[in-house]
Parts: sequence; structure tokens; C-alpha cells
Amino acid sequence: MKFKLFLLTAFASLFPLSVSIAETPTTTPTIDYSQGLYKTAAPDWSKITWDTLPPVQQPGFLKIPKNLISTFGYDPSRSWTAGQKVDSVVMLGDADDAFKMSALSLKAIGTVALPTTTTTTKPTLKDFGLMQWQTPKTLVKAIPELSNLSLSEVPPLADLFSRNGAGLGSSTISQAIASNPQAANLTLDKIDLSKYSLDSISGLDKTQLGKFKSWQQAYVNQIPKLSQVPFDKMPQPISSGIDVVGIASVVLGTSERGDAKAGNDYFVSGSVVRGDRTEEVACLPGIECSYLEMGDFAGSQGGLYGKRWASGSSQQVSGGYGILAAVNGGKEPTGRLVYGSGFKVALTGVNESKGTADFGLFFRICARPPFQQKTCTPYFIGPVPWLPVSENDLVIVGTGR
Repeated sequence: MKFKLFLLTAFASLFPLSVSIAETPTTTPTIDYSQGLYKTAAPDWSKITWDTLPPVQQPGFLKIPKNLISTFGYDPSRSWTAGQKVDSVVMLGDADDAFKMSALSLKAIGTVALPTTTTTTKPTLKDFGLMQWQTPKTLVKAIPELSNLSLSEVPPLADLFSRNGAGLGSSTISQAIASNPQAANLTLDKIDLSKYSLDSISGLDKTQLGKFKSWQQAYVNQIPKLSQVPFDKMPQPISSGIDVVGIASVVLGTSERGDAKAGNDYFVSGSVVRGDRTEEVACLPGIECSYLEMGDFAGSQGGLYGKRWASGSSQQVSGGYGILAAVNGGKEPTGRLVYGSGFKVALTGVNESKGTADFGLFFRICARPPFQQKTCTPYFIGPVPWLPVSENDLVIVGTGR
């Protein structure tokens, strides 16, 4: 199976990249789900976390021009390699509308995170990735109660001010900031953050992630234990998708071509448009179009009867919106928002002789500039291997939102 992935810097030139996708089996936790005589292995969202998702199968990058960085207020640029874990590719700002991770605090994360089998050392300020670009001023803005504490009560800040030659004695932090504006704007990466525990800054563990400056550019794996939080325990839990379920009637292979007579209303797959909803898009006439055809519990009178889920490996559709919509040539694999906007589910290949269909997840990069609407790239980060479907299994379709 091959995907063609096109990556570009916003408003810059196109970089073509063709990569052969290895067939990677998924070990995604599942539960048995049935309706009548039909069944499927549905995702068990109480056990699925950022950490348990399979790795990204294709490399890529995004480079944002400097003028857009100032517009966004942070830099969403990044690069990733094939085989890299999803939690080291996705930033908090990308999926905040889907999961509201900015509403979490370190303390709240600790109460819902799944235990790990590996022995971990007690995290330090260095492990809390967004601390590296905080300053005394931004910390006081995020944690107002710090302002009345003395510097000696907050050792990391005392260290930072002393390195700038500030002899402050018993000054409060607010007094130190007022009398030493240069030191007040120094970032905490100027000191050795690994020397300090998370509780060395009073109130840090109770502060919501979204209170910190440029929280959006922290990767999921830079927040202690966030990668172990099940998706159904997020502040905005994931949609199960089982509110709309069809039946996998037949899979048809790469000899199939788009047909002008089969319009958009024949399909459940398509583009994700502003408002984060799926807009169905038919296969292009004459272009390879393998697909999964569905049945409905209500028979031929049902809304899903005869509907097609086209393969994203052969059909690319328009995606994204706002400034970032230009990324990846404005294209994403055709697919569907099954579980909400956190990722798009695409059909990645069919085996007509075995009657099976493979699926993958694709992620995107989003930003919300101050006083402006959210802007997102197409869903082009992936694929992340997902749960396959066999003929006569149930197919979880979701509402498309």
C-alpha cells in the first residue's frame, strides 16, 4: 500500500514525499460490541490513551513563517519521523477543542491517569515541558498566589533572580519582578530545572495547563502522566461513535474507479470542514476508488444502506480551514470524524479476497490566534493503524462530528 503525502510550509513551496506503508498490526484495547446478530471489536476508551496509540507510519514536518508565529502567539512548527509515538507529535493546542486538555492540572491528571508498569522517578520541573519558556512574570500571571510569597519560598525563582545578580533579600516575588524587570522576563530554561521538584513552586500542581503562557506548544508527552489519561476521562470525553453503526456488506478493491453517477450522497467519507463536521465527497470519476459498502439494520430503507466508505489511500479531498488550510497542498485522505474532531478515521486499504478493510487515524495541527477563529491544517499526520473490519462485521460510523 502506498500513500502520497505532500508537506509544505505555509504559503511556501511543495515538497512531495512518497512512502511505502508497513502493515503494522494494532494492539488497541477493545471490547466486544454487538447489535442483533452482528458484532465488532469496538475501541475500549477506558484503556486507550495517547501512550497506547500505535506510532505514526509516515514522516513529515511543518515550518511556520515568523510573521505567523507572532500572529499565533506561539510556534506550532515541528517535524516527526516514521515510527514516532503520537504523543510526541501532537501538541496540546492541536486537539484542545476535542478533549479540553487545557482544563487539566497536574493534580487532576494524577487522579485519572492509568498506572504504568515501568518504574518512574519523581518528575521534576524539567519533565513539565512548558516550564522551560515560562518567566517569573508569566508564572505569577498563571499562579497569582505566588506574588505575595518571598523568593526564598520559591527556590527556582530565587535561583533565576540570583543568576541575574539580583540581591533581593526577603523581597516578595511581586517586589522582585517590579524592581528587576530584566530578570522578571528571563525564561526558566536559564536554570537547571532538573534540580527542582514539581512542588518547589507552590500551587503549580493545581493550576490548569491553559493558564500557562504558550501552553498550546507543549507536546502531550511533555506533561507528566497526560499520556496515560484514558480518552474517556478527558475533561471533554471522546465520543464512542456507536450512536451510528452500519454493517460491512462488501469490500471492493483497487480495480474500482470513481463513477460520475455515484454522487456525494452515495458516500459517508469525505472532507472535514469548518465547524469540524464531515462533508461527504464522492470519488473522482475514473480515479482508483476502492471502498467498503455498507448495509443497514433497517434493510434497504435504512439511511446507511448501500453507502460507501472510500479509501483514503487513493482519494484525497480538500481539508483544513483558515490560514493553515494551505498545508499539505490543502489535501487530506477522504474519511470521517467517527469519534469527534481529535482525529479523522480513513480507510487505508482493502483485501477483496479476504473481505477485510484496514483503517488508520490521521491527526492535524490547529491554532487559535487571539481574537480570531481557529485555523487547522488538513488531517495529514498519520496514518496510525486502527481497528480493521471484516465483511458482516459492524462498522462504527459515528455522527461525523
